[in-house]
Amino acid sequence: MTPEFSRPIRIDTIGEGERSETIEASDTERAALAQRFGLLGIERLSGNFVLRRDAAGVLVSGRVLATATQACSITGESLPAAVDEEARLRFVDDLGGGEEVELDDADIDVLPLEGAAIDLGEVAAETLALSLDPFPRGPNAEAALKEAGVLSEGEAGPFGALAGLKEKLARK
Repeated sequence: MTPEFSRPIRIDTIGEGERSETIEASDTERAALAQRFGLLGIERLSGNFVLRRDAAGVLVSGRVLATATQACSITGESLPAAVDEEARLRFVDDLGGGEEVELDDADIDVLPLEGAAIDLGEVAAETLALSLDPFPRGPNAEAALKEAGVLSEGEAGPFGALAGLKEKLARK
């Protein structure tokens, strides 16, 4: 399956030094990604990346910028979301056989290298998806929950039960 926002960079074109790439999703690509991620819309999605080969594979670092519209998980209201996220990934050949490779970057995601290219569009799309709040709440969410009879965490938990007992004892 070809991703909605595909910008493949062939590994054999990276060379010995660093290679910079800037990508931006079109209207059609953003609409397809919004559908895939369950968003009301994606108004902007771009990425600035630097690719570099090293002994362990290909290092990709950069920044993903996006503006999107999410639905409040309670009311369905439109909520704006802005993403300005650093992306740091290392693509490595499939090691097979359980061999271990020492990687010195503890804060970097390591992904298998599949085929002869790295898809920077998919890197940007996945960075966007992972950066968004999975359960966004708008300003009217609490009132909607209260109206539906849903107790807040403080009311439903053990301290809520103790507060209820305290109120009963105070009335006696």
